[in-house]
Amino acid sequence: MQIIVTIPDDLAQHPDPAREALEAFAIEGYRSGVLSAYQTRLLLGFETRDELDGFLKAHEVWDRAYSVEDLEKDAAGFEQQA
Repeated sequence: MQIIVTIPDDLAQHPDPAREALEAFAIEGYRSGVLSAYQTRLLLGFETRDELDGFLKAHEVWDRAYSVEDLEKDAAGFEQQA
């Protein structure tokens, strides 16, 4: 699915405004619990949980712990890849 967002011209001058918007969306979705770690990882295009953890750490996202649900979704993802 593709979503089109109109942003102010000053924000459009950033090096990669589309990626910035996607990352902000993913961070907020993860923080609020709307997105699981697995969904956030897929949305951002990361192949591993370690990549997501590094991203979250770099953006100082600490308020959600890795849950049993996250583990189950990650495990299901691994089974599908095998």
